[in-house]
Order: sequence, then C-alpha cells, then structure tokens
Amino acid sequence: MKEQQDKKQHETQILQILPKTIRKIFQSESIQYEKLQEIRIRIGQPLLLIMNNEEWILPSGSTDKHIVSKKEMRETLDYISNYSLYAFENEMKQGFITIEGGHRVGLTGKAVIENNRVKNIQYISSINIRIAHEILGCADRILPYITLNKQICHTLIISPPRCGKTTLLRDLVRQISNGNEYIKGCTVGVVDERSELGGCFMGIAQNQMGIRTDILDCCPKAEGMIMLVRSMAPEVIAVDEIGSPDDVHAIEYVMHCGCKLLASVHGSSMEEIKKKPVLNQLILEKRFERYIVLDNSIGIGKIQNIFDERGSQIFQETA
Repeated sequence: MKEQQDKKQHETQILQILPKTIRKIFQSESIQYEKLQEIRIRIGQPLLLIMNNEEWILPSGSTDKHIVSKKEMRETLDYISNYSLYAFENEMKQGFITIEGGHRVGLTGKAVIENNRVKNIQYISSINIRIAHEILGCADRILPYITLNKQICHTLIISPPRCGKTTLLRDLVRQISNGNEYIKGCTVGVVDERSELGGCFMGIAQNQMGIRTDILDCCPKAEGMIMLVRSMAPEVIAVDEIGSPDDVHAIEYVMHCGCKLLASVHGSSMEEIKKKPVLNQLILEKRFERYIVLDNSIGIGKIQNIFDERGSQIFQETA
C-alpha cells in the first residue's frame, strides 16, 4: 500500500510542474514513473524523455511529434518556481532549481555575468528535469566489502553517467547514519552542492538520509567539507562528483582530521581515474581504502568491481 502511495505521489510531483498541454501528453502515454530519469523541454524542439536508459520522443508511435513552445516554457517555469523565479536566484546561478520531491531542474539560457561570475540566467530556453529516485537497500550488497570492524572505509565510487552512483551514495549515507549489522550508526556530514543527494526543498531533505545526517545544501564541495569538520564534528563526510584540485585538498584535510570519506567521481574504470592528475596522487598514496566501479552494460546500478587500496580486486560481478 505504501509503495503505491509513494508511486502516486511521485507521479503527482512530476505532472504538477508540466504545462497543461504536455501534461495531457504524459497522461495519454504509458509512462513508467519509477523508471523515468529525465524530461527535456527545449523551445522549438521535440519533447524528449529518458526512461529506463532509453530516449523517447513524445507522443510515441506518432510521426507528428510535439514541439515545445515559448508559452509552454513560461508555464513550466511558473510552476517550478511557484510564479517567482527571483526567489530562486541563488540556485539559478548554479544552473538548477530543486523542487519538492528532490527532483532537480537544470536550466540553460543567457547567463548574466557580474564580477566574472554567473549571477543569474535569463531567457531560459532549455530545461532538464532530472527525476529523483530512492532505492532503499541498494547498498546492501557492498556494505560487507567496504566496512571493517563496524567502521566505513574511505570509499570512492567510480561511475559513468546514468549508472546510479548518486542513488548508491545516498543509500550508503542512510545506512551508515542509521547503523546496521555491518556498521555502527555514525554522524554523517553531507555536502550536497547540486541538491541531488538529499534533494532538499526549502532546507529540508526530501530523501531518506538517516537519523544522524547533517546536510549542507547548495554549498561548494571543498568549502563545505571544511565547514562541516569545523562545525558539526562528523565521523563520516559524503560528497558527490569530486574532481577539482580544491576538492582534493579538502579531502586530504578531512582525512587528516580523522573523518572517513565517501565520494563519487565520473569514470568508467580504475585505469581512467588514474589518468586524472588531480586524483592520481590520492590513489598512489593509497588514501582511499575501497574503490567501487559501476557499469550499466549489465543493468543500471550494477557493481562491476570493488578494489582495495592496493588495487586488488575483492569483488567482481558475474553475468
């Protein structure tokens, strides 16, 4: 019963931000909302969505595809912002707005520059609605491999796009925060720069992040990691999509302060990550104790390999 209620709520959250004309198209289609990943709305272009890792152009089964109008874009923006884009200016300068349910709306248009930094986005011409999905328990299989003596190991998740790394990281945070047979409950600090992990809406996490979790929403990763160490005394810090030199310096600081670290990075293999100058030194110094490599060739969110700090394989997915 609860699963059906959650599914219906998910559908309602998505439909209510779509313009009425597009909403009717969705209602006439067999949309599997639990498998819906992205909705792309571009002025003057066909309506696209990504579902179960496949692209669909709507209406499906018709040669007469729907072309998005300026009016529909304006209506979508009104619904997303509750008729006040100005109220979301701080988020928009990062290129997205997070809405109820934790769904993230990416925006492109004319960038307004002030002091060599993006202040806002005007004349919005494209929207990418990235649908938030929680898969509770998706980290169950890997916990025995990344914990030791009831503590989490410094862990880096390596993943190509659309392989479920954020979903996996989110569930790891939840389980580490709550505690279970593999790990004692820990205070977890999350730096959620793009509001994808917690999916915070008006400061409140929409996703289940655990009872001992503190979230810095819309905060730059490097600055946020240091802020959490200094202010919240976390035992574990979690960040998504590291990659800059500042991120690496903050990671070193966190580790030197005795915090365990969970992080993710874009990549398809250990070999690819080793070629990234900002991460190679961390690997050579064996800073991370576990590496999880995801792969979508055998299904979204599938674990291809798990390696230890020496690069030895301790888990491999079998077909």
